[in-house]
Amino acid sequence: MRVCLASTSPARLMLLRQAGIEPETMAPEVDEESVIAAVEAAQGPLAPDDYVLLLARRKAADVAARLSAEQPDFDGIVIGGDSMFVLDGEILGKPYTPEVATERWHRMKGRTGVLHSGMSVFRLCPDRSAHEAHAAAAASVTFVADLDDDEIDAYVHTGEPLLVAGAFTVDSLGGPFIERVDGDPSTVVGMSLSTLRRLVRRLGLRWTDAWTSS
Repeated sequence: MRVCLASTSPARLMLLRQAGIEPETMAPEVDEESVIAAVEAAQGPLAPDDYVLLLARRKAADVAARLSAEQPDFDGIVIGGDSMFVLDGEILGKPYTPEVATERWHRMKGRTGVLHSGMSVFRLCPDRSAHEAHAAAAASVTFVADLDDDEIDAYVHTGEPLLVAGAFTVDSLGGPFIERVDGDPSTVVGMSLSTLRRLVRRLGLRWTDAWTSS
């Protein structure tokens, strides 16, 4: 079974590889800010799960449509995902700058926030209509309380937290600064593998059919 990851995220690619899947990748052509702005203008502010699900579904749908047009013989699944971190009810996206990342870490140390992850899976099969399943997952993340200014500065200086939701990773340099994760740990990396498995089963497939390595 072929698998296409509708993402350019190195973390999501690594996650699937660690789970035995070597996916094809295709970058979704979705203007995330415009999508959110249009929906919120019509419906009002989105809850975190609705936010990440909306973007995950749009990304997966975009890639699924292009694959169907460009590769009509594609037989497999397309996986899309989106994540956001919430602390005190405030969405903390990618900080982009060292100043914002530093301020985030001073706020987060010793506290607990929630990482929300939305996932969408499209089943593509020649001569059949595409089918989709989607779900959101969440995991609580508690940060160490004794993080000092020098450690924060050193971590921010690596550049790692600048382009990730919440300004942290659990599977790389940021891992030692995380005290506890409550929920599927892979959710914090970028996608809940247990949730993805359930979505694949909902589409009538087995997760193990996607394995490309043992």
